[in-house]
Amino acid sequence: MIDVEGITQRLTNSLQFAQRQPISVAGKLVRVVGLTLEAVGVKAQVGSQCLVETAQGDLIAEVVGFANEITYLMPEQSLQGVLPGARVVPLATKARLPLSMDLLGRVIDGVGKPLDGRGPIKADKDANYTSKPINPLARRAITEPLDVGVRSINSFITVGQGQRMGLFAGSGVGKSVLLGMMTRGTTADVIVVGLVGERGREVKEFIEEILGEEGRQRSVVVAAPADNSPLMRLKGCETAVQIAEYFRDQGLNVLLLIDSITRYAQAQREIALAVGEPPATKGYPPSVFSKLPQLVERAGNGGDGQGAITAFFTVLTEGDDLQDPIADAARAILDGHIVLSRELADSGHFPAVDIEGSISRVMPMVTSEEHQELARGLKQFYSLYQQNKDLISIGAYSKGTDPRIDQAIQLLPVINFFLQQKMTEIVPYDQSLEQLQEVIGAAQAHAQQQNTANQE
Repeated sequence: MIDVEGITQRLTNSLQFAQRQPISVAGKLVRVVGLTLEAVGVKAQVGSQCLVETAQGDLIAEVVGFANEITYLMPEQSLQGVLPGARVVPLATKARLPLSMDLLGRVIDGVGKPLDGRGPIKADKDANYTSKPINPLARRAITEPLDVGVRSINSFITVGQGQRMGLFAGSGVGKSVLLGMMTRGTTADVIVVGLVGERGREVKEFIEEILGEEGRQRSVVVAAPADNSPLMRLKGCETAVQIAEYFRDQGLNVLLLIDSITRYAQAQREIALAVGEPPATKGYPPSVFSKLPQLVERAGNGGDGQGAITAFFTVLTEGDDLQDPIADAARAILDGHIVLSRELADSGHFPAVDIEGSISRVMPMVTSEEHQELARGLKQFYSLYQQNKDLISIGAYSKGTDPRIDQAIQLLPVINFFLQQKMTEIVPYDQSLEQLQEVIGAAQAHAQQQNTANQE
């Protein structure tokens, strides 16, 4: 039998050896602090990779900073087996991400290595994990809506092709389920999912149960669970965005789902604090708030002949606090936000989209005036009920005091039914508008009946 795995490993080791710089520039490891390696005698630029000698073989680490003669390295994997005074050898070339249409249907880790056991990925081109931003004047305007298959979003928080949206929620409110609903119901050509910093159990669950076989065929899943190193979690987000950019450059419309951008910020915080950057806002160093817009701005519409990246970045609101530093920063740089309410989720209302607290800043550009009026009218009835909810609950409101409140009370069950949707149900954009018109028609008929009764 031919030892294919052994041959592959030897070829990989040979390639790594060929990439090394002359031994004269090799340094040695002098200190390990937490997850950070400190080496001296290493001359390598920030962002480049080094091989670190360990008892189990060479370990790949990335240069994340330096101070005088000390170079700070962050490993991709566990530090187990690292030796005092170990040799540190810079690699001659930077790591590259393999890109091709063969990525569709695959599951990879934060640096592009397959996790699904289906062999290596054939690359049409290799790319860096980061790319140059598009000239803002070269981007196409957002003019078309994107169908995500979720009735409440299609109707009240309409998303445009090329828009960057935030999905704000606490833990256990249904973020991952809503993302799965959008992957199955969207009209986008390609779906890129970045599962970053979440529970490892959820990766397989998302792929098999939420994404499904049909959704997986046009998807690429990048998985960097919570037990990965901060560097791998950071790379996971950047890899997902780079893959989405590749498909956009092929003229395809891409739906990018990152769960979650909060874990990305926390990974950068761990790295920054480890190399000595002082904390600023609630323990987050300034570099975190610099990297967030750099990541988000890579999504959006491309230029002429290119497709679009419509992105949903989930934001974990700690303690359901929407004023959390990361949530506040993300809300300022995104094109809108969808808030999931724990109160709605606890009452069995799914998806738990809070239409009062959510907004799409490009909705006026991609919808008709009639659609906007319908959505505004139904939202006003819903908000009116919520404003008087306490009075109604304790019986302090008397029927007939305010006709509009009476109408809101009558319509609430219909509105709640309209906003709820089964996880396996897909409601296309046009059907969402038709059902919205039906609800408004029922409201108008009820108002007319009330006026007739009052006149009599």
